[in-house]
Amino acid sequence: MASVYDKLCEHSKALLSYQKALEIKQKSLPENHPSLATSYNNIAKMYYNIGQYTEALSFFQIALEIYKKIPTENHPSLINCYNNIGEMHRSMGEYSQALSFHKKTLEHREKFLPSNHPDLAQSFNNIGLVHHNMGQYSDALSFHQKALEIREKALPSNHSDVAQSYNNIGSAYHSMGQYSEALLCYRKALEIREEILAPNHLDLANSYTNIGGVLDDQGEYSNALLFYNKALEIHRKTLPSNPCSIAISYNNIGEAYRGLEKYSEALEFHQKALEIREKNLRENHSELAQSYNNIGLVYHKMGQNSEALIFHQRALEIREKTLTPNHSDLANSYNNVASVFDDQREYSKALSLYNKALEIYKKTLPPNHSSFAISWNNIASVYYNIGKYSDALASFECALGIWQRSLPAEHPYIQTARNNIELVKKNYYK
Repeated sequence: MASVYDKLCEHSKALLSYQKALEIKQKSLPENHPSLATSYNNIAKMYYNIGQYTEALSFFQIALEIYKKIPTENHPSLINCYNNIGEMHRSMGEYSQALSFHKKTLEHREKFLPSNHPDLAQSFNNIGLVHHNMGQYSDALSFHQKALEIREKALPSNHSDVAQSYNNIGSAYHSMGQYSEALLCYRKALEIREEILAPNHLDLANSYTNIGGVLDDQGEYSNALLFYNKALEIHRKTLPSNPCSIAISYNNIGEAYRGLEKYSEALEFHQKALEIREKNLRENHSELAQSYNNIGLVYHKMGQNSEALIFHQRALEIREKTLTPNHSDLANSYNNVASVFDDQREYSKALSLYNKALEIYKKTLPPNHSSFAISWNNIASVYYNIGKYSDALASFECALGIWQRSLPAEHPYIQTARNNIELVKKNYYK
């Protein structure tokens, strides 16, 4: 019964059935019986699915201790438990621990599985996800491509795991600023999912969210909003007990409204997302930093610089504590705090932070990534404001060149850069 509820995405009902099964087993089996470990593992998965990560991790660890007593190091249930604990740590933002467990899983699987076994693909996929979370997008892409190569050989072409690999490769391309490649992969994933899944399946919501994200980054904000609302509709129907997924949709809708310059609507949705996240996540979680960051962006657009600075500094504080020194989200926070200082005419502070962001991008992103253009544009703005028009012109031209190579011709950033260059030239050639 629980298994069927799980497949129907009715995870709370599944949890109740699994708990009833566990109660019976506890009365009739020895405390270290493998069947008990299976129940603990199943309950953990349901807690994971409804977003209660601490409870999920606790049950996975109980299952692991029982599986360790089975007299073989390559028992499939033991290895799967390592994998599940790795995924738990990743969901909780504990990426070093996640990588350790996923590498341990891969090491065990490589000892006894054939080279094209789907479980190896799962390990490559999960290691790729951790690298992505750590901002190591090239490494993530490499592992996801390994996973796809195995899955295309071992599974039907419309298998959900093949769709997952296309989705994750698209995510790596997206983060690297290669939007055409990202959209192609995301659409391949969506095509498979629409063919094989129920209309309210969460993987469909995931695809809608990802396509919306690329459209958002390409400046197609109205189209992005359509996809984000499709995702939100699914989340509301299937995950009333997991508000963190609804918060992701609220956040994305807020970002689309910000792109459309509808700042009141943007602030409303970002505050909804923040309220959910503050109630359900630990205080240094990356999604909290995301909410603080995005509320700061909206306040900045509304000209409320004091409020913007407070929220950007909250985001930066979390990111400095939890991310690697060269993570792109850290660079984004440096940029955003600097932008407020720029508007407050604290130009030396602004320039210092803009250059910190640029140094991170140089180490982690391909040269045509749009984040480079944003950095050059921001640095140019400071040079312009302090009257260094030659430096401003060179920096604006760097930004324009990157945007022309990485964005659609009609993207508003391109026209903004052209306008800025003309403005500088008028002052430079006076």
